[in-house]
Amino acid sequence: MVLGLFLLAATALLAGTFIGAVGVGGVLLIPALSAFAGLDIHQASASALFTFIFTGALGTYLFQRRGSIAWRMSLPVCLGILVASYLGAEVNAITGDRLLIGLIGVLVIAAGAWALTVRIATDPGSGSFSQKLTPKKIVVLIMVGLIAGFGSGLSGAGGPLFFVPLMLVLKFSPLLIIGIAQVIQIIGSSSGSAANILNHAVEFKIVAFILPFELIGIWIGVIIAHRVRVERLKKVAAWLCILVGVYMTINSLV
Repeated sequence: MVLGLFLLAATALLAGTFIGAVGVGGVLLIPALSAFAGLDIHQASASALFTFIFTGALGTYLFQRRGSIAWRMSLPVCLGILVASYLGAEVNAITGDRLLIGLIGVLVIAAGAWALTVRIATDPGSGSFSQKLTPKKIVVLIMVGLIAGFGSGLSGAGGPLFFVPLMLVLKFSPLLIIGIAQVIQIIGSSSGSAANILNHAVEFKIVAFILPFELIGIWIGVIIAHRVRVERLKKVAAWLCILVGVYMTINSLV
């Protein structure tokens, strides 16, 4: 029991660090909650998603202090996420355990592999801070929000897991992406958690235990994001996603 709690706390700290540093990492919590806290897949995904409301709030505050959030870019994404995350959580509630584990595993593998294949832009002039928010880009950002929101609600892994690879493909600057990822966690996790709470899927005692470790990790991760190159961290996070996804996919078949 003690060892399980230690491993759960360590995973929460690691997940928070990756969320703050590269925008993804929350997916690590889902198998940890199942393995170390004895939650079923619905409870694990719902409880993990609920914690991201608070990690997103802290991450947003810390990034905003450094002027690293483009709020105008955030709004269209949040609009799409607000709608789709609730729908994704409702689909989660009616999906069988094995099928849900397999779906989450495949989605996580795809997101990790996608992140590996996308090169981070190094030209400051290509960053989204310098780009105008045209009607076309607004539509694109809303679509990104819809995809990320549905994936967030369905998997409980958080919107950034799907948002970050999509935005890298669209050539937005990495620091901008990570900053917006903090904001969308609040919106997507709140929307999805509303459905999960109505379905009685959130284990609040477990949430209270892991949340402080996640928040410490967020603080560490934000410092890393502003001080070191994110390319290597992105690769580490992507490979972690792939390994976790493979484990979950295999687990759904046995």
